[in-house]
Amino acid sequence: MKIYNTLTAKEEEFISQKKNEVKMYVCGITPYDEVHLGHGRCYVVFDILRRYLEYKGYDVNYIQNFTDIDDKILKKSKELNLQPKEVAEKYIKIYFEVEKKLNIKKAKLYPKVTEHIDDIIIFIEKLLNKGFAYISDTGIYFDISKFSEYGKLSKKKIDDLIVGARIEVDETKKNPLDFALWKFLKSEEIFWDTPWGKGRPGWHIECSVMSMKYLGETLDIHGGGMDLIFPHHENEIAQSESLTEKKFVNYWIHNGFVTVNKQKMSKSLKNIFALNDLFKIYDPIVIRLFLISQHYQNPLDFSLEYIEQFRPVYQKFIDFSSEMEALTKDLNKIKGLNQNIKKEIDDIVKEFESSMDSNLNTSSALAKIHKIISLIYKLPKEKKFDILYGYEKFKLLTETILGIKISSNYEIPQEIKELVSKREIARKNKDYKTSDEIRKKIFDLGYILEDTPYGTKIKNKI
Repeated sequence: MKIYNTLTAKEEEFISQKKNEVKMYVCGITPYDEVHLGHGRCYVVFDILRRYLEYKGYDVNYIQNFTDIDDKILKKSKELNLQPKEVAEKYIKIYFEVEKKLNIKKAKLYPKVTEHIDDIIIFIEKLLNKGFAYISDTGIYFDISKFSEYGKLSKKKIDDLIVGARIEVDETKKNPLDFALWKFLKSEEIFWDTPWGKGRPGWHIECSVMSMKYLGETLDIHGGGMDLIFPHHENEIAQSESLTEKKFVNYWIHNGFVTVNKQKMSKSLKNIFALNDLFKIYDPIVIRLFLISQHYQNPLDFSLEYIEQFRPVYQKFIDFSSEMEALTKDLNKIKGLNQNIKKEIDDIVKEFESSMDSNLNTSSALAKIHKIISLIYKLPKEKKFDILYGYEKFKLLTETILGIKISSNYEIPQEIKELVSKREIARKNKDYKTSDEIRKKIFDLGYILEDTPYGTKIKNKI
């Protein structure tokens, strides 16, 4: 498998440090507001990367943090008249609800900054002792002049970064790019006691501390959105490698922005779309399909018209699954396969794998799923074992690897199933009046029946 490494600016063959084990850390949300489409893209992308690595036989130790203390959380706590912890817990709860709806697998661990203050203090003390940090009147800062490779991730020179970066003016810093490891208490806000005085951690130190605590000094994969390359991930490298004198991350992977009219989503432009608002219009899996429809590195331009294209795609998957379940429900194992058909199906699976191996090309991989559906529909319905073999491969690619959860979306209430059975009896008895009455009753209950060569298809509106 080849993956684009931001550090080397090229696609590289993925090789983990330990055979069949991957140490993977992805920057989590700062829980102060609704989870939006940009968050959704990031966590769906890395969910699929994790799923595919697991499919290839790796045990993925996936860690995703919560930055549960931050200027934005403190501001929100004043607006809502809540404690910072209450704000964080409110939006962490919302995040987990959204994560579940998008069928994102849970991380092995979700460490919080406020639970790792002692670890952060120890980390900073070590940087001070090694001469990589200094104390000023406003806080403790990392001295970027002491790290000769600063800028190696963003591929910019320090002089260019100083000109281009939005940096808060602080005359107590030696260099405008020096970043806070610890901020001293300025007002009546949350703080912790340290050997240097009251305060709270800076942003960048948190991820270095938590990732290394649970994954070790060198990670296989560190992920996040492209907006984190500088300064967040650049600063993580500087402080981590200064402390350990080891490579911090082997593969830096970043997903592209979600844009609106070609502009990055941002609060200032008021073009941010909360996922829970979109879920009122679309099934969350329709949104998931939209989020993986373009290559993960490319910008993904949002519009309701574009998302609308994935509603029939998802309905196609549901209908196909419904038909295949009905056709193969009595088969408990596969036997007597036609080897030519099996090879055709296996070849499509290999094409799918080739797409995923080529820098996680989900757009191409989705096309291969449609190819499997087309092949199976061409088979006579009597070839049930061949159909079952193809259907199981379909479920493997959609549900297991791409996380397109289908099964629970075509689970039909018992009342509807009983009505369908009564209708089938009426049709066999050529009682078409009763059959039509039952169809109408089923429609009024929110379901659509469609008679196909594979049996009666029950459509659950999405």
